[in-house]
Amino acid sequence: MMSRMEELLKQKKDIIAAIEAEYKKGLEAAAQGQAEAQYNLGVMYQHGQGVAQNYAEAARCYKLAATQGSAAAQLNLGIMHENGQGVTQDDAEALRWYKLGATQGHAPAEYHMGIMYHIGKGVKQDYHEADRCYRLAAAQGHSGANYSIGYMYENHLGVEKDNAEAARWYKLAAAQGHADAHVKLGAIYESGDGVKQDYAEAMRWYKFVAEKGNANAQYRIGVMYEQGEGVAEDYPGAVHWYKLAAAQGSPDAQSRMGFMYQNGKGVGRNYPEAMRWYKLAAAQGNPAALSNLGFMYHQGQGVEADDVQAVRWYTQAAKKGDASAAKNLESIEAVLAAQEVEKHKE
Repeated sequence: MMSRMEELLKQKKDIIAAIEAEYKKGLEAAAQGQAEAQYNLGVMYQHGQGVAQNYAEAARCYKLAATQGSAAAQLNLGIMHENGQGVTQDDAEALRWYKLGATQGHAPAEYHMGIMYHIGKGVKQDYHEADRCYRLAAAQGHSGANYSIGYMYENHLGVEKDNAEAARWYKLAAAQGHADAHVKLGAIYESGDGVKQDYAEAMRWYKFVAEKGNANAQYRIGVMYEQGEGVAEDYPGAVHWYKLAAAQGSPDAQSRMGFMYQNGKGVGRNYPEAMRWYKLAAAQGNPAALSNLGFMYHQGQGVEADDVQAVRWYTQAAKKGDASAAKNLESIEAVLAAQEVEKHKE
C-alpha cells in the first residue's frame, strides 16, 4: 500500500505526463496548421504552463492562429503588442489586432479596443468611439465594459453626465464581481450625487469588497468611521480600516494614518510615526501628506523646526494644488524674506 507521500508523487508525475502529452499533441496539431492548437500553444508559452515561459514563442503561435481568424489569438496578440511582450511595443499594432477580433464580435477585443479609444493609445482619443466599443462588449455581458460605461456617464465622457445611469451600469458590473464597481457605487451613495444619499447603502457596497481586501473600499470605510457618516464617529475603527488600506500602499490611507498619529485620533499621539506615514504617502505624491510634512517641519513636531524643509514640502504640495500649503508657503517665505532684510541691516 502506497504512503500518502508516494500517492502525491505519483499524482504529480501523472499530471506532468499528461501536460507533456498534451503539449506534444498540440505541437503536432499546430504543425498541421490548426488554429485552435496554435492558440493553445501560445497560451502555454505565454503563461509557462508545462513549458518554459517564452513570450516570443507565444507571440509567434498567436500570430499563426490570428492570421487564420482566431479572435482569441488576435486579442492576445494585441495585448502582447500593447505590453511589448515578445514583440516590439506598438500601440497602433495592438489596436489593429483588437479591431480584427472586434469585427468578429469578440467581447474582450471590443472592450480593449474601447480602452484604446478612451485613453488615446495608438489612436486619437475618441470618447464616442470608446463608448460604442464598450456597448458592443457590454451587450455580451462583459463586466469591464459595463463598468467603463458607468465611468463614462459619471465623468461626462462622450455622453451626458448622469450619475443615476452610471449607478445602473456599475450595478451590472458589480453583480458580476467587478470590485471597482462596488467602490464606485459606494462613493455615489455616500455623496448622494445622482441618487438619494444613503450611508448604509454606501457602507454595504464598500464592505462587500473591503472584506476581500480592496484597498480603496477599506480607505472609504475608514473615512466614514472617522467622519461619523451613517455610523457613530469611531476613530479606532477608522484607524483599523486605514491601516488595512495603507498596508497595501494606498497613499490616501497612509496620509490619514499620519494625520491620526499626528493628532492622537484613535491612537496615541506619535509624531515620528505620523511623519513615517506621511513620508510613505508623500513618496507617491499625495498632496495632503506633502502639506502636513511641511507643517510638521515648520512647527517642529517630532523634528527640529526647519523652515527650509517646510518650504520644500509646502512647495511640492502647492504645485499639486493644495491651497493650504500655498497659503502657508506664502507666509513662511514672507517671514524668511523679512529675516534676510534684517540680516542685511546688521
